[in-house]
Amino acid sequence: CVVLVYQLCLRWFGRERLEGLMTMTQVMVSVTAVLSGQILPRLVFRFGRALTPSESTWWIGVLPPAWFAGFDDAFAGSAARISWAMGAIAVIVTGIVLWLAFGKLAQTYESGLQSLNEAVTRRKAKKTGRRLLDRLVNVPPLSWWLRDPVARASFLLTTAYLVRDRDVKLRIYPGIAPMLVMPFIFLFQPHNDFDFGVAFSGAYLGVVPVLGLSMLQYSQQWQAADIFRVAPMRGPAAICHGARRAVLCFLTLPMLLIFTALIWLLRGFNSQLLLLLPGIIAVPVYALVPALFGKAIPLSSPTEEAKAAGRGMLMVGAMMIAMALSGLAIFARMQGWFWELITVEAVIVTGVYAAMRFALERVVWQSAE
Repeated sequence: CVVLVYQLCLRWFGRERLEGLMTMTQVMVSVTAVLSGQILPRLVFRFGRALTPSESTWWIGVLPPAWFAGFDDAFAGSAARISWAMGAIAVIVTGIVLWLAFGKLAQTYESGLQSLNEAVTRRKAKKTGRRLLDRLVNVPPLSWWLRDPVARASFLLTTAYLVRDRDVKLRIYPGIAPMLVMPFIFLFQPHNDFDFGVAFSGAYLGVVPVLGLSMLQYSQQWQAADIFRVAPMRGPAAICHGARRAVLCFLTLPMLLIFTALIWLLRGFNSQLLLLLPGIIAVPVYALVPALFGKAIPLSSPTEEAKAAGRGMLMVGAMMIAMALSGLAIFARMQGWFWELITVEAVIVTGVYAAMRFALERVVWQSAE
């Protein structure tokens, strides 16, 4: 069945577009499974009542697990009529699937496998993707932000890998999703803890560029990064700047919009949204941490060197900083000096950011030997 469906899709979409759709489907399934497993239980219990379906619930009959549960209940349980009906559906559907698998699809399975690599796809002119992105980087505000041609090229390269490369997408998006469960958990809390959830969501935004840039340095085409050393550049600063800005635009900014929309849906547009400011102000410093001292050069390391333990320690540190910043923001708001905190934080972040930029600009390429 999978082979036949693959053949049909291959003819309709073409090999390249089909592989992109399959990769995006894998990414969405992974992200949705992780987030749903953490968010839905808290959403169900949020209003003080649990989701308690029974055999009389209308949608229970469309779930295959309920069919086999009815089969078990019919023989070893209450033996209710609805259980016998669901058990009969389980037997009938199982028989149909087996008949299709062994009676119909098995006959074309061998020929389907043989024709997978023989399918000829029509090449279509590419009118979207990179060309659209090229136009975007040449108009404000991206043209103001990407004045350096090396940073612009790195921005385009990083974005292309985030959008097109299967290996990078399957590593980054499912890898970031579990780490972003924490803000959703705090947002789906009672009213008294919601302010802390908002502040924590803003402070936790810095985790996105840290994780994204840390995982983006690994690629199966890492040997191609030697071209960075051939270019007339003193060090990797401009390349790191382009990758950092791509991650901020296409990973961090969407998460900020998601958090803002969720807060607005739960509480409406009010002063609680201001609690996001302390975390947003700190994001530029977070984004420079992976690239500090010339590390995390995009697509420059083999995937075998990726270490999950290092990211775990990084996550623990980022979570502690986020909780501390969130608690400080809540305390400052309660005491009436929230805007003084914002001013002091902005001054400190500006100084730290300038020092980190200066340190990164002084980094030179290490010897390739």
